[in-house]
Amino acid sequence: MDRELLKKLRRIEIVTGRRVNSTFAGEYQSAFKGKGMEFEEVRLYQPGDDIRDIDWNVTARSGEPHIKRFREERELTVFLLVDFSESGLFGSGEKSKRECAAELAAVLAFSAIRNNDRVGLIGYTDRVELFVPAAKGARHALRIIREVLGHEPQGKGTSLNCALEYLGKVQHKTSVVFMISDFYDRDYEKRLSPLALKHDMTALMLTDRRERELPRAGLISLIERETGRRRIVDSGSEKVRRQWAAKTRERLDELTRTMARRGIPLVNLDSSGDWVKELSLYFLTKQTGGA
Repeated sequence: MDRELLKKLRRIEIVTGRRVNSTFAGEYQSAFKGKGMEFEEVRLYQPGDDIRDIDWNVTARSGEPHIKRFREERELTVFLLVDFSESGLFGSGEKSKRECAAELAAVLAFSAIRNNDRVGLIGYTDRVELFVPAAKGARHALRIIREVLGHEPQGKGTSLNCALEYLGKVQHKTSVVFMISDFYDRDYEKRLSPLALKHDMTALMLTDRRERELPRAGLISLIERETGRRRIVDSGSEKVRRQWAAKTRERLDELTRTMARRGIPLVNLDSSGDWVKELSLYFLTKQTGGA
């Protein structure tokens, strides 16, 4: 690794490690349950125990009430589907959407590792660019972050279809899937539907405030990074700014409906602001069955 990449990796390791320790590890564990319950032991009944857990066979043999105790089979497999398309290079604040995606991937990877889960990565543009098989351990989590930070994409566009198809081939067992993207894409719904029935999926949408609202700055030359198309926008016009904001809301509403039809929560994260609060709120909501 070059010195600059190593510096970024170290910063993300420190920042996200603190966030996981202080905020996310417990919330992640509560939000995403294990695969089932595993028998642990039979012990004497104690006041306050749930009578539904009484083992009547042992109780009858011993003459004293005993209960069965179970523990959650915690181990999960988590896959991060990270969008590396050109639109991720945009950022009106200190960080681009891609840098924010790296931090987000780091938080999720460290949360998974802290809970003894396996985590893997599929990075994509208009093709699958990266695949890191799911595994455990802090070194593995750091590898995933390093891959997200240091990868030089070959493609420019976005094809969630490709990533979903690849996921279907490499992950046959039920898993937790986080789709991290700005979702400037279309025609992936057919591929998404069967996977949504199999996996616990969440769409994490990264947006920038300048994508939602234009500044009042007169004529602006805009470039669509994925297509190279240019256009001139009169941001000094209140009508143009209203239309811009309305179109952004329509896109978000349509994406929300698309995901909701498949039972997939959509979490809108502001890459130019504090996305930690929104992700934490989502985890808390999921714990209570609200997502």
